Amino acid sequence: MLLHHYRFVPDESLFDVAALRDSLQGQRSSIASFKEALRTIQARLDERFRAGADIRDLIHGRAWCLDRLLEMAWSRYAWPDDGITLLAVGGYGRGELHPYSDIDLLFLLENDDDTPYREPLTDFITFLWDIGLEIGHSVRSLADCEREAMADITVITNLLESRTLAGPEWLREAMQERLSTNRLWPADRFFEAKWQEQIARHYRYNNSEYHLEPNIKSSPGGLRDIQMIGWVAKRHFGSQRYEDLVANGFMNDAELRILSQGQAFLWQVRYALHMLTGRAEDRLLFDHQRTIAELFGYRDTPERLAVEQFMKRYYRHVTALAGLNDMLLQHFDEVILRGDEKLETRPLNDRFEIKGGYIQARYPRVFHHRPSALLELFLLMAQHPDIEGVRASTIRLIRDNRHRIDDLFRDDVRHQSLFMELLRCGGNVARQLRRMNRYGVLGKYLPEFGQAVGLMQHDLFHIYTVDAHTLRLLKFIQRFREPEGRGDFPVAAVLVHQLPKLELLWIAGLYHDIGKGRGGNHSILGALDAEAFCERHGLSPHDTRLVSWLVENHLLMSKTAQKRDISDPDVIREFATQMRDEVHLDYLYVLTVADINATNPSLWNGWRASLMRQLHTETKRALRRGLENPLDREDWVRETRQEARGLLATVGADLAKVDQLWESLGEDYFLQYAPSEIVWQTQGILAHGDSPLPLILISAPTEDMAEGGTKVFIHTRSVDDLFAATAAAMEQLGLSIHDARIATSSNDRTLNTFIILDDEGQPIRDRERLADIRRYLVEELDDPDDYPQIVTRHTPRQLKHFKVPTQVVIEQDPANERTMLELVAPDRPGLLARVGRIFMEQDIALSTAKIATLGERVEDVFFITDKQGRPLTDPERQQRLRERLTEVLSV
Repeated sequence: MLLHHYRFVPDESLFDVAALRDSLQGQRSSIASFKEALRTIQARLDERFRAGADIRDLIHGRAWCLDRLLEMAWSRYAWPDDGITLLAVGGYGRGELHPYSDIDLLFLLENDDDTPYREPLTDFITFLWDIGLEIGHSVRSLADCEREAMADITVITNLLESRTLAGPEWLREAMQERLSTNRLWPADRFFEAKWQEQIARHYRYNNSEYHLEPNIKSSPGGLRDIQMIGWVAKRHFGSQRYEDLVANGFMNDAELRILSQGQAFLWQVRYALHMLTGRAEDRLLFDHQRTIAELFGYRDTPERLAVEQFMKRYYRHVTALAGLNDMLLQHFDEVILRGDEKLETRPLNDRFEIKGGYIQARYPRVFHHRPSALLELFLLMAQHPDIEGVRASTIRLIRDNRHRIDDLFRDDVRHQSLFMELLRCGGNVARQLRRMNRYGVLGKYLPEFGQAVGLMQHDLFHIYTVDAHTLRLLKFIQRFREPEGRGDFPVAAVLVHQLPKLELLWIAGLYHDIGKGRGGNHSILGALDAEAFCERHGLSPHDTRLVSWLVENHLLMSKTAQKRDISDPDVIREFATQMRDEVHLDYLYVLTVADINATNPSLWNGWRASLMRQLHTETKRALRRGLENPLDREDWVRETRQEARGLLATVGADLAKVDQLWESLGEDYFLQYAPSEIVWQTQGILAHGDSPLPLILISAPTEDMAEGGTKVFIHTRSVDDLFAATAAAMEQLGLSIHDARIATSSNDRTLNTFIILDDEGQPIRDRERLADIRRYLVEELDDPDDYPQIVTRHTPRQLKHFKVPTQVVIEQDPANERTMLELVAPDRPGLLARVGRIFMEQDIALSTAKIATLGERVEDVFFITDKQGRPLTDPERQQRLRERLTEVLSV
């Protein structure tokens, strides 16, 4: 089907048919001439594409050229009679051909017996392969077509789009008569089958247009969604052009324009993919995104990369197409297929009513007479959770009237009150804000949010656009409020019901990332926007300050938990001071947990959850104790020792041996571990005795524990390469280290504890696997001269397309008399072991490591000293360490 007043006009300069005929004169084989003709056609098309020609001329032009070429080839064979016709079907049947798309052909026979045609058919198909055409073909009789189309929805879909290339046209017409709706697949059955097919296809892509590497054909909002509209309309109306749908009242001019522009853009992208890869490629992989952005004329700016600009355009188009697809198919179902059904109608007020479970406007000019109804509709849905959605006719009215949301609309206190009433209503606010975004209302009412629609950060960490991520964050907040959220998010599920004003959290969530893509610190920019919103909507100065603070500090809690040593009382005291009070702490905790989960599904795991819980618990304890009365290091150590000693006494431990062991450990050990961990390690060390083998203890969270990671405790002789060797061994086991605590006793023994997760970010609980891990570590670490080699596995494809500069920041931690090294580097197999080897080379001792892998990069923090336990203060030594890390990790 053709779009938006477009008429293809054949261009003879693309394919000189006469020249090909002349070249065939007197030749024994025509293969070379046909091959050359195909090369010339594609070269001319590519040249025009690079010059900016109308993509529709190129796609339809290639199909036209192939029509002529196949006609010529067909005429060179002796067909016994007129009982066979060559048809173009599928995409080629629509007259569309991208550079490497399959050329779908149907050899249609009048009768079931194909014997008379076998020899010329075989020769013809072989010839097409020989000249380099990628054809998909089938040979069917009229009866075959009817039988197979009845059994398979994909067959009839393919046959609906057919054109005669050679042979008698009456055969195709006979086929179409057999496939007519009065014989099989009537419009309602066809629609239902295709809709279920689309639902399944969207499900494979998580029902989201926002993929880092989308499939431009099959992802939601892709070319298949456009074709879906065409197939349904074609089956019902018999339309050959999308313009006919406007005449039939199925679509309006504005919607036709969205389809036309969206299709043209996706065709451009698909053509570029085929041209660049030399194959039928529909995945917009990282390998190609930068190249296509440059090809399309995008250039990096200080605010945004060229590839981000290009992908923003892509996401905006597919979001519009996905929304239009939803609305049109719902409209088709409601008005055309179910229009005669008697549905219960219940009035809500003068403007809206519920019909068949869906809300609809009571008259067509409702938004013209009462623009505030553009917000009221969503408030009503939040207040009436039984409403399933919006009827298609009303969605269209919203789309047609959203231009009424201008500065005067936004400044109207009635509209501001409606929006705040929605945020305060207690219903599923997140769902209504998602609907507002889907129908283009949210970005109109909050223009700053509209600027973030489709904005993607080009990395493997942020896997959603800013708007999609923001709405997912709000969805997680709603999930915390529901019973099923208590199992996965026990702390957030309790806190969210204790927050004084939930609407402040909704606002902070809306604005937390809204400053991205503008240059500068997005947290500060977002805080200013949030402050302006609060003032405009009449919030009190106190509430305004709280929302602005939440937006400005929305990354603080995750950074502290992930990068700071939260077993250090000074770190807790500093963080508690920044929190000010328990209200700020609780709001920030809920916002942070939602933000982490909405950023990347693989980011939240039991270990990160336990860090967040620990930070929240210790900070709340510090706030209740009073910031003016902090718990100092000596008190912390004394309380920990007393509690651990009491626990050991209850299990009958030899306290004299316990005290003797503890004398060799030092104060830092009792700062790093909880009393229960100290008891576990102490019992293991005493039971191990003087065995020359390393002591390996492993503890996994129980099945009913959602939080935590698998702990591996290693007690052995202190040797230089132990950390690097352990990291290498873990890597070979397919495990990832997320936390490391390194202690050395006065008798030259190490006490190393690692938190490990599997390759899916989950703790290891299986007993057999835990036993295998323990055996492997004992074997690998018992002889320092035989430590495992650093893993040199193949770097995953996606990681290769991101150039992450290695950054090394070295700062002092005077309270703990050590140095903090923060490392940002590209994620590569064996990275942590390499870091450990560099520390060994440079005579550096590691005390604690906090490991974070964020997409294509790592952000690790190491607390280090020299071999004598002193901080690294020499600038020259620091510089040598920076240079060595950069040299090794930038490769």
